[in-house]
Amino acid sequence: MKKYILFDHDGVLVDTEFWFFKAGERALADIGFTLDRDQYLRDMTQGWATWAQAIAAGVDERTISRLREARNAYYQEYLRTEDIEIDGVLETLDALAGEYRMGIITTSKPDDFALIHKRRSILDYMEFYLTRDDYERAKPHPEPYLRGLERFGASAAETVVVEDSARGLESAIAAGIDCIVVANDFTASHDLSQATAKVATFRDLPTAIKGLAS
Repeated sequence: MKKYILFDHDGVLVDTEFWFFKAGERALADIGFTLDRDQYLRDMTQGWATWAQAIAAGVDERTISRLREARNAYYQEYLRTEDIEIDGVLETLDALAGEYRMGIITTSKPDDFALIHKRRSILDYMEFYLTRDDYERAKPHPEPYLRGLERFGASAAETVVVEDSARGLESAIAAGIDCIVVANDFTASHDLSQATAKVATFRDLPTAIKGLAS
C-alpha cells in the first residue's frame, strides 16, 4: 500500500517549464542565437541545460554566464506575470492529504521556488521540499528521489513519484519507485513508456494511486 507521494514540481504542480524555455530562448535571442525547441526537449531528457546548443555552436563561457543572468531575470519576470496555475491541483492535494504524506522534489533553484510559492498554498500540503541546492546530482540521477525517501523514512515500495518528464521518470525508476506521469503538452514528445501509470490530468491522481495497490 502506498503511504507517501513525492511530487515533481515544474510541469506537475505549476505550469512553468514552458516559461523557463521561453526565458532561455529570449536570453539567447539577445545575441542573435535561435534556441531550437525540439533539440531543447531532447537535451532536457538528459538533464542538460538551456545552454547546450549554444556551447555546441561555440558560444564562450563568459557570454553564457552573462546570458544565464539574463535568463534568470526573464524567468522571474514570467513567474510574476504569467498564469502558471494547473487546474485541480489544490483540490486534489486536499483530497490526497487525508491518506498520504507528501513532499516535493524539484530541480528549481531556491529563489525561483520561493517566488512561485509566495502567494500560493501548495506547500501547506507538503511535509518538506528539496530544491536544487539540497542534493548534488540532479535528475535523471536517482539521488533526488532517494533523498526524498530518506526524509520520509520510507521504503520505495511504500512511495509513488508523480512526474511529467523523461528525466524525472528515469530518476524515479533508478530509485526503484513507482512513477505516475501526468500529461503535459510541453513534454509530450518525451518517451514516457516506462511509467507505472499515466493520467490525463492532475485530478486523476487519486484513482491512479489507488490502482497501484490493486
